[in-house]
Amino acid sequence: MRVHLVDGTYELFRYYFALPGHLDDAGIEVDAVRGVLGSTLGLLEEGATHVGVATDHVIESFRNDLWPGYKTSAGIDPLLLAQFPLLEDALLALGVTVWAMVDLEADDALAAAARVGVDDPRVEQVVICTPDKDLAQCVVDPRVVQLDRRQRKRFDETAVREKFGVSPASIPDWLALVGDNADGFPRLPGWGAKSAASVLARYGHLEEIPADGGTWNITVRGAPKLAATLAEAHKDAMLFRDLATLRVDAPVGRVDDWRWRGPAPELERWTDRLDAPELLARARTAAEGREP
Repeated sequence: MRVHLVDGTYELFRYYFALPGHLDDAGIEVDAVRGVLGSTLGLLEEGATHVGVATDHVIESFRNDLWPGYKTSAGIDPLLLAQFPLLEDALLALGVTVWAMVDLEADDALAAAARVGVDDPRVEQVVICTPDKDLAQCVVDPRVVQLDRRQRKRFDETAVREKFGVSPASIPDWLALVGDNADGFPRLPGWGAKSAASVLARYGHLEEIPADGGTWNITVRGAPKLAATLAEAHKDAMLFRDLATLRVDAPVGRVDDWRWRGPAPELERWTDRLDAPELLARARTAAEGREP
C-alpha cells in the first residue's frame, strides 16, 4: 500500500498564478479549484489508492500567538482566499479525504498523516506531494519520501541532505538559523545556509552546538562570531525552531479512511459549476474497477 498526501494550499497557490482565470455563472473565480481538482485526479489516474489533501482553511494558526510576525492572510488576493472553501468542497465531491486546518496548518496535517502511515505496517511508503522545505523534516528512508510533482523530483534522505546540507531531522534547526521568509521569521544575524548546514551536519541540533566557536571541530568562517550570535539569540532560535517543527497530533483519522472509492454524486454539480465536464468523465473512468 502506498499513501499520497497532497499539500492543497501549495496546489491552490500554484494553479491560481499559473492559470488565466475562469468565472463561474455567479461571477466567482474558480480556475485554481479546477486546476487542483484536475491535478488530484491525475494522481488517481496514475493508480493512487489512498489520498489525503490538507488545506489552510484559515491562514493564521496557533503559531501567530507564538511569534507576532508569523505569516497571515494579509496581502493574499481575496480571489485566491475565496477559493479555499470551494476547493475543499470540490475535493470532497471527488471523494477525496480533506483536512481543512484552522488552529494547526496544512503542513501539520501532512506530518500527522505521514506519522499515521508509518505506524501502519501495511503501508509500504508515504509520498508527501509538495516542494515545501518544511515537509523535508518528515522524510524517513524508506518509508516517507517527498515528491515535487511539478519538477517530477523525489526526495529521500540523501536528496534532502544534498539540497539542504543537513539530515531531515535537522531541518527545523536549520530553519531556525537561516529563517523562513515565507513563514515570517528571520534568520539569525550572520548565519546563512552554508554555515548553518556545516554546523548542523556536525552537531545535529541547536543544543548540541558548543557555545565556544573556538572549540568547533569543523571549519566554518567566522565561527566565534556565529557562536556568540547564537548564544545572544538563543531564546529566539529555540522559538524559531518550535515554529518550524511540524505537529503530528492533527486529527487525520486512519489510513483506511483515505481510500478513494470514487466520486460522490455532488461532483457532477461541481464540474458543471467549473465548466469542466471532462473532470467528471475522468473521475468516473478512474473509479472503474476500484474497490467499492
